[in-house]
Amino acid sequence: MQSTHGVMADIIAAPTTQASVAMEGIKEYILRENLQPGQALPTESRLCAALGVSRSSVREAVRTLVALDIVEVRHGHGMFVGRVSMRPMVESLVFRGRLHPGDDHQGLRDVVEVRATLDQALAPHVIEAWTGRDDEELDAIVEEMDAKAQAGLLFADEDRRFHLRMLEPLDNKLFRHLTDAFWAVHTLTVPLLGAPAPDDILKTVRAHRDMLAAARAGDIEAYRQATSQHYAPLLSALTTG
Repeated sequence: MQSTHGVMADIIAAPTTQASVAMEGIKEYILRENLQPGQALPTESRLCAALGVSRSSVREAVRTLVALDIVEVRHGHGMFVGRVSMRPMVESLVFRGRLHPGDDHQGLRDVVEVRATLDQALAPHVIEAWTGRDDEELDAIVEEMDAKAQAGLLFADEDRRFHLRMLEPLDNKLFRHLTDAFWAVHTLTVPLLGAPAPDDILKTVRAHRDMLAAARAGDIEAYRQATSQHYAPLLSALTTG
């Protein structure tokens, strides 16, 4: 069996090319200088001198870091720390969900199951944050969902706002970022299934309303049940579609 050290060595392999040396050097510089998104990086020539690599290697490294949203290039202004968002992961998962359209939507089903599992795992944190807590914004979001559903309309934006707002009081902000990333994947790939049935739209609204009520009541089992109901129509469509 491979040791933990061996596994980590496979994941964090030592740079083997000048471009990879440059890429690691730029990331280390950002961390060492405690730079934040939007702050300027050294010029290309300064990076070449500091890292001891060629200009072409720095450019290749920067292209990779731009794709990862770690570096942003503003033409005519220079290089800056990127947003370091979940966008690369979202794009990869969306592509994966669409890669095999004839596989009974297995890729999309995987994404939805991961999102549902994350929501279930966060139940204790959500309950702790929302027990006895009023929030006019959440109430308004649910009402907007209901109004759109009654009119036969979808409510993707309201869905996103609901879930992000529910996680906003939690101390671990990575939960919110991951949820937002999986929401984006979910939303971008669901159109592959076609329009949902009107009854499924109404069920989803009721599930959101029940999730909020359970969270405020401090009822973790009711919250988990409502979360399952939230995903049930979509998972059913993915299984039978």
